[in-house]
Amino acid sequence: MTGMHTPLNDTSRLGGLSYLNPLAPEPWASFVEQIERVRPHLGSLERWVETLIRPKRTLIVDVPIERDDGTVAHYEGYRVQHNLSRGPGKGGIRFHPDVTLNEVMALAGWMTIKNAAVGLPFGGAKGGVRVDPGSVSKGELQRITRRFTSEIGVIIGPDRDIPAPDVGTNAMTMAVMMDTFSMNRGGTATGVVTGKPIALGGSLGRHEATGRGVFITAREAARHQQIPLEGARVVVQGFGNVGGIGARMFHDAGARVIAVSDHTAILVNHGGIDIPAALAHVAANGGLAGFAGADTIDAEAFWGLECEFLVPAALEGQITAERAERIRARIVVEGANGPTTPAADDILRERGVLVVPDVLANAGGVTVSYFEWVQDFSSFFWTEDEINARLERIMVSAFDAIWKIAQEKAISLRTAAFVVACHRVLEARAERGLYP
Repeated sequence: MTGMHTPLNDTSRLGGLSYLNPLAPEPWASFVEQIERVRPHLGSLERWVETLIRPKRTLIVDVPIERDDGTVAHYEGYRVQHNLSRGPGKGGIRFHPDVTLNEVMALAGWMTIKNAAVGLPFGGAKGGVRVDPGSVSKGELQRITRRFTSEIGVIIGPDRDIPAPDVGTNAMTMAVMMDTFSMNRGGTATGVVTGKPIALGGSLGRHEATGRGVFITAREAARHQQIPLEGARVVVQGFGNVGGIGARMFHDAGARVIAVSDHTAILVNHGGIDIPAALAHVAANGGLAGFAGADTIDAEAFWGLECEFLVPAALEGQITAERAERIRARIVVEGANGPTTPAADDILRERGVLVVPDVLANAGGVTVSYFEWVQDFSSFFWTEDEINARLERIMVSAFDAIWKIAQEKAISLRTAAFVVACHRVLEARAERGLYP
């Protein structure tokens, strides 16, 4: 039955790629399975579907630096360009000690789908360095960033592949990347990255864009499900740039954020957490630990809280099949990339829980990155109100189109988003043909 979870053998789960470990297939295996579920809806375009489970280009680089104590350290870096049929690659750079090629490939694949689902003229790409930013000094981190940028400089550029911030990176990381690329090129190239500081060609509204997009899609899902935002209970996993901003927007809309979590604490207050106070606490202390406006709760109990909205906004693979059985939310809005496994997806659908998928819900960030890229090319910048209005139009239009497909085909919103995106990508592939 289409849409049901059918485990694939190890080779199939990896798309037949020999360089991945079949004993550790995730999260690439989840992406491959999501693509497989779209096959019945592709018609004549199915002949091109292998394009989507074979990344166009993978680059693994060594990132050596001299540490402050004079020793030499080596870090492993990646840049994956999953698909460039619709335009230059677009996707973040992740600095995290557990980054793997498998993970970067999956994230690049989801970027291909995300960009196509909301109609942006980009392909999908992603990058990462296996480093804990907190374990190195500011100078060491800058040297890692510069060397990594120089190593991947052979494949990035304003019209080739445009990185952006992700987990463990920020606007200053992008400033250093932009400067490094520009110095190597011999001229300032502001459009090589997005998510930059405003002074270096960044866009107003970019910092809040991903969280804003999460809120917009949650609001639209609630409208279709006839769930009022006023008084709605919200649970948010992850309290950074996505979860924290999304929580604040829910709070401002009159919803009751009853639980939040980050790497330091898991907190609950059934009467509603004072989100502005919690954000101020995090800004001052680096995490939720010690916040006096809520009680601590067990990690697994967190997933069983009764609520209208559950927003996983941390890392991938958080909602497993086991957790999906316990979730008591009416709508799951994926702020993170790949937080729900395919098996969990099926369980949530069977239990009547609506899932707004990552490739739609968190597309606000890349949408405003697109605006930034366009503004850098034209050297003409919009106001924040103009940015937010354009973001609103694109997100609502994409949501409505995907909702319509889901209703017409009786499929999940995730599969509907993949149907829309895969048609756009594979049609471009078919029109371009094969070279040579």
